[in-house]
Amino acid sequence: MQPRISMITLGVADLQRAIRFYEEGLGFPRMESPPAVAFFTLNGTWLGLYGWDALAEDATVPADGSGFRGVALAHNVKTEAEVEAVLEQAVAAGATLVKPAQKVFWGGYSGYFRDPDGHLWEVAHNPFAWVGPEDPEPTQSDTR
Repeated sequence: MQPRISMITLGVADLQRAIRFYEEGLGFPRMESPPAVAFFTLNGTWLGLYGWDALAEDATVPADGSGFRGVALAHNVKTEAEVEAVLEQAVAAGATLVKPAQKVFWGGYSGYFRDPDGHLWEVAHNPFAWVGPEDPEPTQSDTR
């Protein structure tokens, strides 16, 4: 079986603004891509940005969606301090803080922001399990 990679594609109103937000504001690593779309590599997945109307047309659905869209994206970090830092970074880049970082009912620590196109992101620290890639083992030169 071939390895698979998931990709999340967000419809955006202003592609250049969204690229600046994710690339410069949040520091996501951008891949080379055609002018009508932008791709970013993330750990285990890709993020794609595509024009809102064009994505709706591709999916054959109306482009006038509003309100809660029934989905939130999550960005997981290793510490509570990183949750605070990512939320601050997102707001500085143009996001709107929706829910300040706080202890949550399941025992973790999280907060939410809305990106410039209204996509809801949770920034979370899960003290019970790390969902990101494993840290590489230190080499001898790292320990000197």
